[in-house]
Amino acid sequence: MNNNTTANPWEVGTDELERSAQEECVKRQRLDRLVSVMVMPGNHCELAIQFARLGARVTVADEPTQQQDIEGRILAAGLRDEITYVPCALPKPPEQPAGEPFDIIFVRRSLCAAPYPEARQVVRQLLRQLKIGGKLYLSVLGMHSALAEGYAGSEQPVEERFTELAPGLAKKYAIHHPVCLYTERNLFTLLLEAGGSVLRTLTTTYGNVKAVAVRV
Repeated sequence: MNNNTTANPWEVGTDELERSAQEECVKRQRLDRLVSVMVMPGNHCELAIQFARLGARVTVADEPTQQQDIEGRILAAGLRDEITYVPCALPKPPEQPAGEPFDIIFVRRSLCAAPYPEARQVVRQLLRQLKIGGKLYLSVLGMHSALAEGYAGSEQPVEERFTELAPGLAKKYAIHHPVCLYTERNLFTLLLEAGGSVLRTLTTTYGNVKAVAVRV
């Protein structure tokens, strides 16, 4: 286990999963059709803006408290016609959002804020919001990341693993609610149980876990 508490579990910037999703967007654009993408949560709109600049029609789903910030960033980027904000109660996706069904859905970290059984239901709903053949890109906080140091759920099965981080880490990373941390196998199983066909899983340098699944 990586107990390096100086490592950054958020992994800002364009990571491998983001690059993969953007490459998929470009590939679908070459088929002469408009690509529809949903990003949740907004995360300051960086990824949504990148998709829009690739020519995709983008929906950003996030808490209502983030609406003003997100819409301000969309306006500043000059992409008001390409990106739409829709409210949702994370980690649950919005009901019937603009652009559904999607070619690509990208979800980063919000799934960890739900117990495993609830996360499975969320993923099932996300898969239903994809086109047949559409791809779901997921990133979650990992059991082998710095966040696992002192994590009370470390010895629990994933179905029961939902607890707060150690106090020092909760304060450092401003995560003041219970979370479910995942191994790569946990995420693979979650996607299978939700009805997805798993294309790839990986664990990053920082110990976070990522996966790509397709709706079949």
